[in-house]
Amino acid sequence: MSNWDERYGHEAYYYGTDPNDFLRQQARAIPSGGEVLCLGEGEGRNAVFLAGQGHAVVAVDQSAAGLRKAERLAAAKDVQITTVQSDLADYPIAPSRWNGIVSIWCHLPRRLRSDVHRQVVAGLKPGGALLLEAYTPAQLGHGTGGPRTIDLLPTLDELRGELQGLEFVHALEFERVVLEGKAHTGLSAVVQVVARKPR
Repeated sequence: MSNWDERYGHEAYYYGTDPNDFLRQQARAIPSGGEVLCLGEGEGRNAVFLAGQGHAVVAVDQSAAGLRKAERLAAAKDVQITTVQSDLADYPIAPSRWNGIVSIWCHLPRRLRSDVHRQVVAGLKPGGALLLEAYTPAQLGHGTGGPRTIDLLPTLDELRGELQGLEFVHALEFERVVLEGKAHTGLSAVVQVVARKPR
């Protein structure tokens, strides 16, 4: 059993059942009428929200326990999502398939993150959008959530380099209050990106 299975293996939803604030605010950037891929989706709160907006959503996560709860949440909200259990090191992002790709608190080691982001650029359809929120290295000074290893914490400059080929339409590195379940608990140092693939 992975650490994530242990974390998600309880009745309560670790990060709650409401979607991430940034995703809720920016979801309109994803074109309608196609598929959306949610990376490191965990217990499904963001995937279920997007399905409720009319998107066909594929949720990928390494945790079977998390995905079971994602399916349960989808059923409770009367929407459908497709779940795929896979480590992102082993999951090939299909090229030119996705209207949207969502990465919310999907913290990967720098080398893997760079590879995944290269696939993200290739995976988006022309006009498709990436929505990403992550903690930055400055989060280590807050202790309000997120990884405790700097290799897992990207800066905006790093993301610009890793996502070459996309047009950044929203790009901020700043502090905001994040309150999500019992794991994200206050003032946080984050980076937000909305980036579109040129038509």
